[in-house]
Amino acid sequence: MRNMIKDFIASEDGAVTVDWVVLSAAVVGLGFAVIGAVMGGNATLADSMSTEIGGIEVDAGN
Repeated sequence: MRNMIKDFIASEDGAVTVDWVVLSAAVVGLGFAVIGAVMGGNATLADSMSTEIGGIEVDAGN
C-alpha cells in the first residue's frame, strides 16, 4: 500500500493537464479583457462614422 501511495505522489501525469487548464483559462480571460476594452472604442467609432456618413449629400446628377 505504501508503494502505491509513493507512486501516486511521484506521478506527474496529471500535472501537464493542470498546466494546460490554467494556461487555457488565462488565454480565455485575456480574450474577454480585450473584448471589453475594444467594445467601448467600437461604439464610439460607429457613432462618429454614422454622424459623418449621415451628413454626406449625394447628388443624383439631375
